[in-house]
Amino acid sequence: MTRAQPLPPMILFSLAALSPLALLLWGIWMGGLWVLPGLLYMGLLTALLDHLIPLVAPDAPEGAEFPAADALLVALGVAHLVAFPLAVWAIAGDSGQSLAARVVVFLGFGQFFGQVSNPAAHELIHRGSRGLFRLGMAVYVTLLNGHHTSAHRLVHHRHVATPDDPNSARGDESFYAFLPRAYFGSFRAGLRAENARRAVQPGGLHPYALYIGGALLCLGLGALIAGLPGLLVWLALAAYATAQLMLSDYVQHYGLSRARLPDGRLEPVGDRHSWNAPHWFSSGVMLNAPRHSDHHAHPARPYPALRLPSPDEAPWLPYSLPLCAMIALFPRRWRRLMQPRLAAWNNRTP
Repeated sequence: MTRAQPLPPMILFSLAALSPLALLLWGIWMGGLWVLPGLLYMGLLTALLDHLIPLVAPDAPEGAEFPAADALLVALGVAHLVAFPLAVWAIAGDSGQSLAARVVVFLGFGQFFGQVSNPAAHELIHRGSRGLFRLGMAVYVTLLNGHHTSAHRLVHHRHVATPDDPNSARGDESFYAFLPRAYFGSFRAGLRAENARRAVQPGGLHPYALYIGGALLCLGLGALIAGLPGLLVWLALAAYATAQLMLSDYVQHYGLSRARLPDGRLEPVGDRHSWNAPHWFSSGVMLNAPRHSDHHAHPARPYPALRLPSPDEAPWLPYSLPLCAMIALFPRRWRRLMQPRLAAWNNRTP
């Protein structure tokens, strides 16, 4: 791949992440076949641009600042909070859409919430500002995945690539075995971590009260919007979007593990404990989430500044992250694709 920047970083992130939302909202307004462009953007255009235009955005200079990075996160977070109930209304409510259009709206918004809202919320919960953190938590709560706010920061980052991390996939594990283990395991692990933290610093409302109470309020809002169908559609949209987050975790840590040092401790988290992808457009859509190794090395580093390790320093996926996530839905095909690469990487890793 050629290392070249097709657009200035913040322009790329803004256009790539906001355009599908604009197309989906336009499709709801216009109705009929106008709902298709948003789905095609998320499901087809991203993969085509990634693989037909083989560019890799260059690393930002060390210490580079991006004042607009948080502003885009706020825009995406607020847009998500508005768009989610609107999508529920368009799918389950009296929106005048045909059945086929409702299915397309569900698929299009589900992919947007999974591939854009999730990375935006992930970035927000890593920011130092309390307001940004709470916005990221609110996005996860609407996705009925509020516990990810605790489990990701307190469990995943600490125990990644070890058996103690529910969100690190094993090398012999299918996505369908990983999914319930990761979702419910991270719920329990996050709860234990929060309880341990509160034992040292008691006081205030327990975060899990916010996560569970907020989820129930969201389902109630779905019922208020469109009765039982609205509640079910809210649940289905959240499940669809969260499954995509679980797919990303599955792919980005598949089979990788940290070694035991002679003194019994685990080796520090390094670049070689995450799979990365260099593809420029899906990196724009997903706010550089495919540059996963550098995020684990520098969790507070803003997404435009994340760096891409060379394939000698960290394992690279054979295709873009969204395409690999789709292949992971077919376990036999996934194993044929990844097992030789995983074995080769493990053999060359000290």
